[in-house]
Amino acid sequence: MPVAIITGASKGLGRALAEALAARGWDLVLDARTEGVLKETAAVVSGHGTRVEALAGDVTDAGHRAALVATAWKLGGVDLLVHNASALGAEPLVRLEELPLKGLRRALEVNTVAALGLVQEALPLLRAPRAGTVVTVSSDAAAEAYETWGGYGASKAALDHLAAVLGAEEPGLRVWAVDPGEMATDLYAAAVPDDDGERPAPGSVVPAFLRLLDERPGSGRYAASALSAGRR
Repeated sequence: MPVAIITGASKGLGRALAEALAARGWDLVLDARTEGVLKETAAVVSGHGTRVEALAGDVTDAGHRAALVATAWKLGGVDLLVHNASALGAEPLVRLEELPLKGLRRALEVNTVAALGLVQEALPLLRAPRAGTVVTVSSDAAAEAYETWGGYGASKAALDHLAAVLGAEEPGLRVWAVDPGEMATDLYAAAVPDDDGERPAPGSVVPAFLRLLDERPGSGRYAASALSAGRR
């Protein structure tokens, strides 16, 4: 069975991806910071009959990243690495003049530095399959200038660039930065608590990720909305 590591997997997009992959027969290593919620998710996902390992921890911790990869190795390797864990930098979001530098550092550490650290840890196993895959969850804020989204957007823009360079340096892998679009998630609610507009559930964008896995286009940046509409 193929094996995937998914960070930020206890709820939202991470959980939706985990359920979809388990339904396809993938074995999974799931990460999140909140142990109780993560265990509940793992119990539900394992109902599909695949092996599911849940490791609670912080992706900025090198020891935790090593444990995720070691667990995947015991399951058979790493065919897919999904970096979905994210930090906003401030909750709710604030203008740059008010953004705590400590918060910016946290966003960069979680969204960018930890993602590269996990790739570095998993790279020998990712190279082993016929075509290992790395997926980094991007954001429209990485490409556009939205007020109050500066710190988060900067960290995601940096992640996009790392993904692009990794794709160039590792032609044997598939490296996709995927912008899922706005979703009804706890992260968005924490970012903009006064915005009560309706947004699609995270599960609605999962087919776009599955299309990438099925069609395996070249490394690059993709928007879930375009993939869902039949475009790339």
